[in-house]
Amino acid sequence: MNVIKKIDGALIWFEKVILSWSIIIISIMIVGNVISRELTGSSWAFSQEISQMAVVMATFMGISYAARKGRHITMSAVFDTVPKKVKKVLSIVNPLITALVLFVVAYLGYQYMMSIYNTGRTTASLQFPYWIMIMFVPLGLVLGGIQFLRNTWVNIVNEEVYLAQEKKDYDKQ
Repeated sequence: MNVIKKIDGALIWFEKVILSWSIIIISIMIVGNVISRELTGSSWAFSQEISQMAVVMATFMGISYAARKGRHITMSAVFDTVPKKVKKVLSIVNPLITALVLFVVAYLGYQYMMSIYNTGRTTASLQFPYWIMIMFVPLGLVLGGIQFLRNTWVNIVNEEVYLAQEKKDYDKQ
């Protein structure tokens, strides 16, 4: 169990680093490009490519982090109004279905990444291998699916209703 906790801690650290640096890079690219355009009259040719990569990384790596913290988008109109027993069932079924969907889409994303890899496609400006950016799509989806499975499990083994592994539903119904 200690090994799993260490892996989970490393994963949390990795997610935070990816998310933080992605946002910082996006900000630097946008502000730097605007300043360059104002001062020199020309844009940075590479800024769009780097920004696009950072947005993809933040979006797909953020799935796992949001699922872990219970910060993902939820359709809670029904969930918030039903009795606790129904809530408990929904808190098991919803993340389980979500995890399965994420794993299927991750598989499709992996297939797409491999097709891009096999073509040897690169970005226009930096000649950076395009598959490296696409790699974060299946990776983020798999990590998100794992987090939703963990959310399912925490609701199976506990009597309380959890919105995420680290977030209880405090509604007293």
